[in-house]
Amino acid sequence: MTISVRDRVPAPVLFVVGGASMYVGAALAVGLFDLLSPAAVAVLRIFGAALVLIGWRRPGRLAWRGRRLARAVAFGLATALMNIAFYEAIARLPLGTAVAIEFCGPVAVAALASRRPRDVAAVVLAAVGVLLIADVRWSGSPSGVLWALAAAAMWAAYIVLGKRVASGGNGVDDMAVGFAVAAVVLSPLLLVGGEVFSVLADPTVLLLAVGVGVLSSVVPYVLDQVVLRRVGQARFAVLLALLPATATVVGLIALGQVPGPVEAAGIAAVVVAVALRSRDGDVGAIDPPLDRTRPDGPIPRGE
Repeated sequence: MTISVRDRVPAPVLFVVGGASMYVGAALAVGLFDLLSPAAVAVLRIFGAALVLIGWRRPGRLAWRGRRLARAVAFGLATALMNIAFYEAIARLPLGTAVAIEFCGPVAVAALASRRPRDVAAVVLAAVGVLLIADVRWSGSPSGVLWALAAAAMWAAYIVLGKRVASGGNGVDDMAVGFAVAAVVLSPLLLVGGEVFSVLADPTVLLLAVGVGVLSSVVPYVLDQVVLRRVGQARFAVLLALLPATATVVGLIALGQVPGPVEAAGIAAVVVAVALRSRDGDVGAIDPPLDRTRPDGPIPRGE
């Protein structure tokens, strides 16, 4: 079997690229919170992503019908609700902390999917790292913690639904359809905030919103579709442990959110977890036979 250059890129590298893009977009979104509510920014993000994906992919009629449409809509709504909860969380918590709490969702999925002792050990180590990074002070922002936990629950749903979309063989097209429908369904949230229409009339705000959609949704989610067939569910979720570390670095550079010693220890723990679970290498996992019944099938990332 011929392996393309794209397939030779290690999975952790693809995750770091996608994660960096995702959280640079999140940093841009934080800058919009002074003009719009976090929920409205999240809806604009899904609108921007939907416009780019629909224009790029132009899904055919079959994508808008029957079970395939229902599956895509469920995935799109789960993604949009996850984004809303996440943006509400980062409006109240540091970026790295919110991501760390949200990571409880994929950790739970990985724990259920793992079977080998090394898988379980890697997931446990990743979970410990996430807890160290979080360093949450409940008294400081209980609502932020609750929003982050809601995002974690939606991320778990996103993983399960995303696997079904990817297994259909038209992942990016169905993603475009799901995002488009979710954007329309959730569009009333754009009314949150008294001056939303005047703000939306500003071309700069609209450009930033589209940029957030491209950076936080299109780039990382399309990369997910490249990787989805290469790794199992448990391994993908452990690799997602790179995201809290990536978010912490982006928060430091873009938002001046300086991590303390505990967060640094957490970053080290998740990196070790990724290294532990990645010992088998990537090449053997490239393009496995697609089996919709396998419990360890591919999953995507969240936020």
